Amino acid sequence: MGLPDVIVIGAGSLGLCTAISLAGHGAKVTILEAKSIASGSTGRSVGVVGTQFTDPQEILLRRHAMAHFTRWEKAGLRFNHIGYLRLARTAAQMALFETSVRMQAEAGFRAELYRAEELRRLVPHMDVTGLAGGIFGPDNGFLDPHELCMFLARELKTAGGKLHQYCTVTDIARRSGGYRLETTKGPFDGDIIVNAAGAWAPHVARMLGQHLHVRAERHEAVLVLLDRPLDYTMPMVMDLVNGEGTGLNFRHEKQGELIAEIHKGDMAHSEDPDAYNEHCDEASKIHLAELLLERLPSLSGARLGRGWAGLYPVTADHRPFVGPIDAGEPAIVTAAGAGGYGIQLAPVIGQMAADWALHGAPVSMPGLESLAPTAARNIAT
Repeated sequence: MGLPDVIVIGAGSLGLCTAISLAGHGAKVTILEAKSIASGSTGRSVGVVGTQFTDPQEILLRRHAMAHFTRWEKAGLRFNHIGYLRLARTAAQMALFETSVRMQAEAGFRAELYRAEELRRLVPHMDVTGLAGGIFGPDNGFLDPHELCMFLARELKTAGGKLHQYCTVTDIARRSGGYRLETTKGPFDGDIIVNAAGAWAPHVARMLGQHLHVRAERHEAVLVLLDRPLDYTMPMVMDLVNGEGTGLNFRHEKQGELIAEIHKGDMAHSEDPDAYNEHCDEASKIHLAELLLERLPSLSGARLGRGWAGLYPVTADHRPFVGPIDAGEPAIVTAAGAGGYGIQLAPVIGQMAADWALHGAPVSMPGLESLAPTAARNIAT
């Protein structure tokens, strides 16, 4: 029996990585994208890839993901290794960081602790008031989301996969041995469906008679225009440890520009991905400016530039869903809910989703069955 025909819905980073993993195993893969490549959450991301976490599973996921990024970088993907600094406000957080350094070393990552008075060696403009220190990964950095997705699309084409843009799925029907998807570009038949539609994933699930609890959480980012270029490259700086902190993060973007956002949702409702405001609210800009002025007071001559809003697809426990919702229908695989970490987790989520589609379990990464959207996890946020 030959390998199945798989339909992947969504051409963001998760859908593209899933399709590449499937094609690498010889499956026939077709991506259906309602708009254009990276037009959803991926394209509105700030593209950070970091390993500075305190949870063993988060580090394990990134160990698998970074192996893909390393391989793709050798194949021509541009990875900006500016470093990633996560700030600590308490001694307890610094103790967690000490453990993280050890766990990262075991995973093959470099990380180093910095006391508060040492942080200005990394960011000379930083005011360290209220900080206990931080953890820094010199090999971390960021990717351009559109460059990443165009790279992945080329890789998919080389592997024999197909991608249809501006191809909206309007209905899905079960047929003997598989599924028929009606779209604005005609019907497509497949043996397996992977729902990687990001903020639209709950809508796709409903077409299949399933309930997927992923909330579309709004986030906003702005460019920071400097009055003069820095004489160093500012790493990614994050003020958030396991939900504690302001959520402010900022990093070098290009000569004379930083990019900043607040990585911390405070809204209980889910945005409508077809009708949300894609621009940064004025109140959000003011709040962001206040936080930046507090942490980088000597950059007071800087001004805020263009801003935009995107959506974080978030689950109740803030971990991604990878696997079938219904164990009785294993040919419908979900790959969604990575929140603000979609780009950095996309390679490993794609690998797991391909495993579920082809083998019925994440066989290449034993132990990560816990990310399946079981009834216990697939609950309202």
